[in-house]
Amino acid sequence: MSGEMPRPRVLIADDEPLLRAELSEALRRLWPEADIIGEAGDGIEALRLLRVDEPDVAFLDIRMPGLNGLEVARTCAGRTHVVFVTAYHEHAVAAFDEGALDYVLKPFDALRLDRCLSRVRERLRTVPPDLSRLAQRLDARPVAPSWLQASAGNTIHFIDLADVVYFTAEAKYVRVVTDTLEAHIRTPLRELAESLEQAGFWQVHRAHVVAVKRIASATRDGDGALWLSLRGHPVKLPVSQRFQFRFKGM
Repeated sequence: MSGEMPRPRVLIADDEPLLRAELSEALRRLWPEADIIGEAGDGIEALRLLRVDEPDVAFLDIRMPGLNGLEVARTCAGRTHVVFVTAYHEHAVAAFDEGALDYVLKPFDALRLDRCLSRVRERLRTVPPDLSRLAQRLDARPVAPSWLQASAGNTIHFIDLADVVYFTAEAKYVRVVTDTLEAHIRTPLRELAESLEQAGFWQVHRAHVVAVKRIASATRDGDGALWLSLRGHPVKLPVSQRFQFRFKGM
């Protein structure tokens, strides 16, 4: 019938296959009238699919190899509505404030995603906004340092970031742990976490950031809590529900 609206066309871009599959399944269940016309595992493929298939809505992971979601979003002005997918609440709020259609936090929450899709349906008839300002704002993130100054007693230690096993937030300080040393820095963990991810660190808990290369295993205990065992270090670190998506393939 001529009065029918065309089926919305959706692109999903995320470099984590399990999360991409989760989002795809959730969208098919919550928005059956939409067509998922493509899935991309990196920003370059996402950009190609945007140009070839011209989707109405793109779910873009902010962190992807090749081109990140912010760089891809710069090309969408006036053509495709963008929903950002991110593990960082700060990114999500900034994206929403600057005009992105909406945001989805990892791990995905069905109720939050359903509310997001309600906004998507309402805005499909409007012209997608220009997100260049947002991309510049969020892309101006700090670069991970190659070394740290940390205090232990009256001594200031210069610590190579490659030697750090994990960071733990403690009151006004963050404890830096290596195989041979424990010291403290004043920078809040939430400020460190994002830049440290570029250097091979994952935030796994509100109070813990760990070097990925030092993770030996992830194990659930009898209560269903997830704990990390580290290579060459006796400590076990808890993984909060918010960050358990990182370990679904284990």
